[in-house]
Amino acid sequence: MSSSAEATRQRALIAALRGRCPRCGEGALFAGLLKIAPVCSQCGLGLGAIEAGDGPAVFIVLIVGAIVVPLALVTEVVAQPPLWAHALLWTPLVVGLSVALMRPFRAMLVALHWANGASNE
Repeated sequence: MSSSAEATRQRALIAALRGRCPRCGEGALFAGLLKIAPVCSQCGLGLGAIEAGDGPAVFIVLIVGAIVVPLALVTEVVAQPPLWAHALLWTPLVVGLSVALMRPFRAMLVALHWANGASNE
């Protein structure tokens, strides 16, 4: 990979993680909490054609599982709480982490799709 392609990929990733268009770095990437904007308001890039699909969910399941499962096991061994306490403790953490990680992972995959030419643009 050439250094210019790597620089383009890095710029696209940084812009996307800031919620900006991967091509121009100016327009909004998201039209809502998790919805990708159909078109960049600054450069006209068709963001709707760049779909992250289920990719972010796979990474998030693995990351959240790697965080929560050891914590739940340690909690069970040390405190031995009842099952309802586990549900009360871990459900909000799993949901919160999943929602918090979804936006940056969607942005990252959209930027990588664009930088690698996987979109229709």
